[in-house]
Amino acid sequence: EGCSVLLDINDGDRLAFFRLTPGATVKIGDKSCSLQPLLGRPFGSLFRVGPSGLVPCAATDASSQDDKPRGGGGADGQAQDETRDNRSLVDNNTAQTLSSEDIEAMKREGASGDAIVEALIANSSTFGNKTVFSQEKYKLKKQKKYAPKVLLRRPSSRSICETYFKKYPARIGFMRVDALSLLLSMANVGAYSDVLAVDMVGGLVVGSVAERLGGTGYVCSTYLGSAPSSIDIIRMYNLSSDMTSRIFQAPLGDLCSLQSAGDAPSVLSGSIQRDLVEPAAVPDESLQSSLAKPINTEVSDGNAQSMTVQPINMEVPEPATDDHLNQGDISMSDCKGSNGNSIAPKAPRAGKAPSPERMKYWGEHGFSSLIVAAPDHEVESVVADLLPLLSYSAPFAIYHQYLQPLATCMHSLQASKMAIGLQITEPWLREYQVLPSRTHPHMQMNAFGGYILSGIRIHRPDP
Repeated sequence: EGCSVLLDINDGDRLAFFRLTPGATVKIGDKSCSLQPLLGRPFGSLFRVGPSGLVPCAATDASSQDDKPRGGGGADGQAQDETRDNRSLVDNNTAQTLSSEDIEAMKREGASGDAIVEALIANSSTFGNKTVFSQEKYKLKKQKKYAPKVLLRRPSSRSICETYFKKYPARIGFMRVDALSLLLSMANVGAYSDVLAVDMVGGLVVGSVAERLGGTGYVCSTYLGSAPSSIDIIRMYNLSSDMTSRIFQAPLGDLCSLQSAGDAPSVLSGSIQRDLVEPAAVPDESLQSSLAKPINTEVSDGNAQSMTVQPINMEVPEPATDDHLNQGDISMSDCKGSNGNSIAPKAPRAGKAPSPERMKYWGEHGFSSLIVAAPDHEVESVVADLLPLLSYSAPFAIYHQYLQPLATCMHSLQASKMAIGLQITEPWLREYQVLPSRTHPHMQMNAFGGYILSGIRIHRPDP
């Protein structure tokens, strides 16, 4: 109870986010079903709509669906298809002898959706003359209408991005899932990273970074002006309280003021200096003992040398909670969790202001990564303000829907000599249908996934 879930109805025909609460319901067709049967079930479970609501599908039913021959893959199916075709079939609504009154009577008697589908097949005079492929299409069409299936999916970065890209791509800046994964990879987002993000795509980037950090590093979402950007998509993740407490929001002016005060990131033997803290700087003795074991990391600068890196662990206040989530048509029901498990039942609010100590640390050491996804802002000016906030040798990745803003920004960075390794990448994705005897690329695919400018920030010596 309190988990966020993604319901996949009829194999992607409808996708909806919900929060599992005592009164949460989903409307499938003309029936309103309670979500209580989902409690205690693992992600990936399949449900069907029964007379009393959602009913878990048995494992044998799911396996039998996969074991059925598809498209005449076997020799027997091919032999049968050779003697059958659809040339003589005429769609004049006379092949089905079962009337709508008969179907309603079966529903009132409590017949399951599968029983209604079997009755429709038995009373169809043309079903036996169709090819195996046409028979499967007929079964699937009737199953979606009379026996819909509901798949319980985990809201992850991939599933959330795919859902928004399919239904409302403008809300996430038309960012495809392969572009999102490329952003995280090119920005080198990993454990114990301090990531600076400009997220103007609803919180998808910040949530993905927090999910990959796994409660070890910090992510700071900065914004232009006085009003913070909306990062409501983060509430759809099942992030723990510790992971949510490591997500901060700070205006760009406050971060830039640290640099103007002269606290520029420094260089240590040509490598990134970050997460360095003396044990005496930790006020709590228990925290000091827990950080006593160093992490040895080899850094290369001509000669191999080792340095002791100890991750900083600063105290943060308890995050505020929120009791309702709303993303327009992609919505999550009002939630009021009642238990205290590791997954936050009340969706802790992410994006509180960082502490002065954390701000001072970022001003002295800089951020280890930068990700920019601001389709509505001028990339060149934004990046010029953000790059000085990074540590030297820190990677950055900038996403934009169009090529020209990134090309202009790339030329500016080359002229100012603030970065090296600059390249603009266009991700490309093609989905394949893999079925017996008919494996091919999908006939309809998205040919555009935006562009990504990546590079590494360097130290520009004074003339």
